[in-house]
Amino acid sequence: MKVIIIGAGEVGYHIADILSKEKQDVILVDRDEERLNELAETLDVMTLHGSGSSPEVLKRAGLAEADMVIAVTDSDETNMVACLLASTQSRVSFKIARIRNPELDEYSAIFGKDHLNINLCINPEREAVKNALDLIEFPGATEVTDFHEGRIKLIGFPVQNSALTGKTLRQVREIHPDSKMLITSIIRDEMLVEPRGDSVIRENDYFFAVAAAEEAKELLRLFGRKTDPARRVVIMGGGNTGRMLAEALEGKGLDVKLIEKRKDRCRFLAERLDRAVVLHGDGTSQDLLQEENIRDMDVFAAVTNDEEANILGALLAKRLGVKKTLALINRVEYMPLVSRVGIDGVINPRHAAISKILHYVRRGKIVTAAPLHDERVEAFEVVALETSEITSRPVRDIAFPPGTVVGAVIRGDQMMIAGGDTVIRPGDHVIIFTFRSSIPQVEKILMVKLEYFE
Repeated sequence: MKVIIIGAGEVGYHIADILSKEKQDVILVDRDEERLNELAETLDVMTLHGSGSSPEVLKRAGLAEADMVIAVTDSDETNMVACLLASTQSRVSFKIARIRNPELDEYSAIFGKDHLNINLCINPEREAVKNALDLIEFPGATEVTDFHEGRIKLIGFPVQNSALTGKTLRQVREIHPDSKMLITSIIRDEMLVEPRGDSVIRENDYFFAVAAAEEAKELLRLFGRKTDPARRVVIMGGGNTGRMLAEALEGKGLDVKLIEKRKDRCRFLAERLDRAVVLHGDGTSQDLLQEENIRDMDVFAAVTNDEEANILGALLAKRLGVKKTLALINRVEYMPLVSRVGIDGVINPRHAAISKILHYVRRGKIVTAAPLHDERVEAFEVVALETSEITSRPVRDIAFPPGTVVGAVIRGDQMMIAGGDTVIRPGDHVIIFTFRSSIPQVEKILMVKLEYFE
């Protein structure tokens, strides 16, 4: 597959990294020549200096032979024009654009197929809000990923002060035989550990577990994590993400306070929001947080465009007594540090953007694909077809690479936690977890006698 990626920022870089490691033919286009030179030293991709909205640049990138165009620059206009050019000057099968402006995003959603022929529009702020709402709904979770239209939840959380510490996973199953959950991955001392029956739960382990949506809170309670519903939320940052999050929380009937530095933006927010209290000030100010009784709040969500400020604000709010802190963080290198320094949850719009893009890139009948934690692990939902090698045989007999786990099988309205004896049938939705390095092997198994395009 030949893929043209326009934009060498965080999302563009990581998509290029993923695809290049899977031996795809990748061309990375950006206007920042210095940035391209830096990435050329670490990525096995072709680079091209120029604007993604230039017909000549796209022609030099090989637009005529490309299978996919992914436009993820910081400019909505550049991304939309790039997709328009791909539609009118080539036969590119899939065009993906990142669009931040809510008005342009709404326009693209309504008219995209007719006017721009964009197959997927990604709004990072909208995805960040969905992420935040999940984390607020499940207070004990550090990460939450939806599968099967939200019916299955993948929960990431650290093991801290749990009564289950020191027990094996087999013992946990014996103590709680009715628990419908499966531990899919363990991160221990920055290393990935494949969970087995004799795996001993240790303090500060980081677990990923899959459960039906209605069982997710019970899973968190099992490990001593908080599950009390939130009622009062403080949002730091009144940009698009903060505004949309405040509107969503108002719709759920929660009490919301929003802190924003810019006075003119505060006026706009006060006019736009119905019941939320808009405060002009700095969310990293101890005096302001104490004046607003932060210790009585359930959640503090820092969603500004400044990651360092988000981390600082969340840490300060935690020290002042708020029950749960969330911080919007894009950079993958920060991810392993979050739970260790005391931040309870990560809002990661880049993960959401990459997840949506991977859905189009992955071969086979992929429904959802999601990078997890520091992106060494990936989870994806696949539809098992009659000709696939994963069907009509027990899971234990499928030749998956080491570390690959079949977490759940959805058959109609029934969700089953998979075991070695589970037999996957045609039409089942299967949720699989594997190391990023094993993706090509897993993909090959899924692709046997399968066609990517219907």
